[in-house]
Amino acid sequence: MVTIQNLTFGYNRKQRLFDQLDLELVPGNIYGLLGRNGAGKTTLLRIISGLVFPRKGHCRVMGHTASSRLPGMLQDIYFLPEEYHLPALTIEHFVGLNAPFYNRFDREKFKWLLNEFQLLPANKLTQLSYGQKKKFLLAFGLSTNARLMLMDEPTNGLDIPSKSQFRRVIAASVAEEQILLISTHQVRDLESLIDPVIIIEGGRIIFNQSVESINRHLSFEPLKEGARSLYAEETFTGHAGILPNTSGKETRLDLELLFNGVIASTKEINQVFEN
Repeated sequence: MVTIQNLTFGYNRKQRLFDQLDLELVPGNIYGLLGRNGAGKTTLLRIISGLVFPRKGHCRVMGHTASSRLPGMLQDIYFLPEEYHLPALTIEHFVGLNAPFYNRFDREKFKWLLNEFQLLPANKLTQLSYGQKKKFLLAFGLSTNARLMLMDEPTNGLDIPSKSQFRRVIAASVAEEQILLISTHQVRDLESLIDPVIIIEGGRIIFNQSVESINRHLSFEPLKEGARSLYAEETFTGHAGILPNTSGKETRLDLELLFNGVIASTKEINQVFEN
């Protein structure tokens, strides 16, 4: 479990990125962390992994204070950053050096994932393309079986077939005792995967709901001219809107529309969940 309470953070004294932020993550979920550029998604991942320290408040990861970065915590965390540097080693050599830090590393699973991603143990990391490097890091991370996995923009650099492959591998690999937190702008890539949906804005979590709850409370549908909605935006075919779900029938969740709606009409949309 990850518990963040009253967390305040800023990179300098004059500016606060987070102000009394609260968040709880529990096993068995693939959380989607959404937010505008500069909202602090990457920083939040870094705080959870203990790489940067909050000014006030607490961040605890599986019973440990995140900033302590104790071995008992680190062996259960895998962080896939958006930007990374890989050494001039073969895949096999890299795994030999780094797998021992994770006491649940599964070499058979790693072989399966390499095969899925069409990579070979003899491949040299520095000679792989950007997309291939990301596939390798994903394969290694999933094979650690870490109870907490943090991913920052994991589909950036992947082509369309690889994005589909990414979704399939994640769905097949994540166990009930694991927490996966994915920070992304590419909401279309992960629409069928993430649940719950977390949206961060203005230094706080302004939305945190499961897909089941979203579908039960909200309806996503084309709007007739003059129709009232919680939020609406123009599309190529007219207007799409978010409305309270009064019929009890589920509509297809439009994650991009939901994100835009929550940012523009935070209070109105959250009130629907309170009723």
